[in-house]
Amino acid sequence: MDASNRGHTAAGAGRGGFRVERAPDGRYRWQLKAPNGRVVAVTGAGYETAADAERGFDGLRAGADALVARITHVRDGIGWVWVVPGSRLLPEVRSSRAYERYATCQNAFRRFVVLLAKQPAPALELPERAAPLRPSDARR
Repeated sequence: MDASNRGHTAAGAGRGGFRVERAPDGRYRWQLKAPNGRVVAVTGAGYETAADAERGFDGLRAGADALVARITHVRDGIGWVWVVPGSRLLPEVRSSRAYERYATCQNAFRRFVVLLAKQPAPALELPERAAPLRPSDARR
């Protein structure tokens, strides 16, 4: 984990928060856990690098107030899931499980948005400081 308490962790490490993990296909995926350790949401897409996954999560976190979910019935079985569509209507993030009732699924999405907004912002990477100009350099 990096200094901002975000980033890569082993599966099951820690209780809540944002985690990036490498999937069996070699791509990186993120998940968001509630403080009780339950996975609340998972990314729909795989990323080439862990840094790409973090940037994807940060973009979603920055726009948390404007997120809109599509709640649909699961194809196989009983229940409802929420999905936040991304580009080309592919899921950007989805619920980690199906909910028995439509209203419960709606409430789960609302709790996800609140939890997402509470996640810490990434640590700012400051550019390297340039050497100050010498008086003779400024006149040329």
